[in-house]
Order: sequence, then C-alpha cells, then structure tokens
Amino acid sequence: MPKEIILQKGRERSLLRRHPWIFDGAVAAVSGAPLPGDTVEVYSFEGNWLARASYSPVSKLRARVWTFDQAEPIDQEFFNRRIDAAAAYRSRLALQNVTNAWRLVHGEADGLPGCVIDRYGDFVVCQFLCAGSEAAHEMILAALRRDSSIRGIYERSDTDARERDGLKSRCGLLWGEEPPELFAIRENGISFLADLRTGHKTGFYLDQRDNRASLPFCHGADVLNCFCYTGGFGLRAAYEGAKSVTQVDLSAPALELARQNAELNGFYDSLFTYTKADVFEQLRRFRDMGRQFDVVVLDPPKFAETPKQLEKAARGYKDINLLGAKLTRPGGFLVTFSCSGAMTPELFAKIVGDAARDAGRSARIVRTMGQAPDHPVTLDFPEGRYLTGLQLSLS
Repeated sequence: MPKEIILQKGRERSLLRRHPWIFDGAVAAVSGAPLPGDTVEVYSFEGNWLARASYSPVSKLRARVWTFDQAEPIDQEFFNRRIDAAAAYRSRLALQNVTNAWRLVHGEADGLPGCVIDRYGDFVVCQFLCAGSEAAHEMILAALRRDSSIRGIYERSDTDARERDGLKSRCGLLWGEEPPELFAIRENGISFLADLRTGHKTGFYLDQRDNRASLPFCHGADVLNCFCYTGGFGLRAAYEGAKSVTQVDLSAPALELARQNAELNGFYDSLFTYTKADVFEQLRRFRDMGRQFDVVVLDPPKFAETPKQLEKAARGYKDINLLGAKLTRPGGFLVTFSCSGAMTPELFAKIVGDAARDAGRSARIVRTMGQAPDHPVTLDFPEGRYLTGLQLSLS
C-alpha cells in the first residue's frame, strides 16, 4: 500500500506556496503505515498530488517536504544534486577568499530539511536533526564522499531538536579521519581555534562571520563583549584597534579558548580582561560600579525556540538591552542580537527601542544584521531566518 498523507480540506495553501512544513493539525489521514523518516506522497483533500516529504509520527511537525516535483524520486541522485547545488552556491559566494570554514548545507533553504552540514577546511561536520534526514543520512554521506578533498566527516547530532522527532543524541566519526582536537579557522584576517567535537553548534558561530567583520568603529574604544564564547567579537574589536576588551561568559573552557585565540593572533594579554560570570548579573555589577564602554556587544544564546516561549524571551531581551544601553557611553555603540527563531526582526527592534528609551537613551540604527549568506533564507520559508541584529549609535 502506498505511503501517503492526505491533508485536511483547505490546508494545502502553504504547500502551493512551496512552504516545506506540514504540521499534525493539517493531516486528515495517513495510509501505508509509514515509519519514522519514510518518504510519503502528500495529497490535498481533493486528491491532488502536492509534494513528496519525509514523515515523523511523533513530531507536531509531521512531515517535511523533499520535493514539489512529482517526477523527482528521493534516491541517491536526488541527494547528489542537492549537495552539488549547495556547494555551487557557496562557491559563487567566494567564501574561500575570506575564510576556510562555512555552512555547506542549511536545511530547508538548500532543499534538505533537518540537515546541517558545515565545512571546516578538509573536514565536514553534520547534524541530522529530524526523522527524514536521519533516515537519509547514509545517502547524504555518500553524496559528500564524492568530494575527494574531504578527509573526514564528523557527526554532531547532539541538539534538542532531535528529541522532538523521537531521536537520541549522537556524536562521533562517520567516515575518514577524525578532526583535530582544535581546528584553526581563518576569517577576515583573524585566526580562531574551534572545537568541532564538543563546541557550540558544530564548533563555531559561522553565521556571525559578516557581523564580526562589521565592527570598524572599535579603534581606541573600550569594548564589552557579552556571551563572548571563544571571543569572536572581542578579537575583531582588538583587530580593529580597541584600547581594551572585556570578555564575559559563564563557561570557563570557552574563556580559556578565548585566551588561546588572543595569543594565536599575537594580541597583548593586557588588552583583554576575562570575566567568568552570569552575564545578567555581571551587567548589573558594572551598572552599580558606574562602568561604561564605547562599544557593548550582546550576543546571547537562544531565548525562545517556539512562539509559546516568546513572551518570556521578550522580557529577557528587554532586560539585557536595558542594561547594555545604560553601560554604553554617549556617542558609543550597542551591538545586539537575537538568535531565537520565533523572534521577528520587527519585534526585536521594538524591544530594543523600548529598552533604550527606558535607559534614557536615544538610539539610531547604524546597520541591521542577519546570518551570513551561507546560511540562506528563502522567500518561501521565512522561518529560516533565525538571527537578527542591530548596530545602534546611542546618545
């Protein structure tokens, strides 16, 4: 019996707009007893073929579309084409001119839902985040292995996203050589050491590459880098001639790697101060001390993954940006981000604007920011935009 999904009446509109997600409430019937990750044919209530998708019986996101082309089977050649197209797009971006590390596959935006693949020199790090990409991972690996320049493929499927599809966390070598304990990334004139095996995400915040490069106003400045992780924005500030850089993070190992990164780039130890602390608490301490900085960078972890968490997240963003605005000297810059997918750029701008006003500051937008172009967003899938940021001049 064919494995099929039939949608509720009228629920095909999003698919006709080529949106790749099908939620459980849109499903009227399932036939053929598909297993997790199986490919299913998707039909409208009237019986019109709509798409071919991967199936997840336990997730509210019941199916993710592989293709809207009825003539396109989901086989090895399908994954070869998808990987080749993703690589060709990155090649046209000329990323190799500025870095040796970039995102090769960005899930739905590259036609491979729930699949993240990052390239670090000769090594590849993969995340299979849903039932469909999990079931297809051998074909995805086979597509990658056609590239003779790849020495090793490592898996970092250790995110909470897998739990929603009933999948367990998994990490380890998939093929070839293990990546080094610390991989040296070059990026716009700066070197970073990244932990591909246990570091955040796949080892480094590749999505912030262009935003790190857009800090030219740091010359002679006192810079505060909050949630600094391994020091990305702080090192860029030093590269641009900052007078002092205060790096704040709760993770001692991250701060130690930030120190190593500073040493790797030949920066003086006296330029940096490393503070292990909860950022919210540390910002309040700085406020009570009367400390101020010329540039304040706020790059917190994800506060809201779903719309249900948005109200609580909004309070967190308001609090931290209120404190950040108070710590920014008049004429200085507040650089602030949200990586919460449920947070729209418009809402984030409103929250930050309210925070600046409550701090008694006037804020002008210098630049709006998002994820680097190797983390693309398609017009059919705006949910792919998860990173939003503002550079603000405060008076």
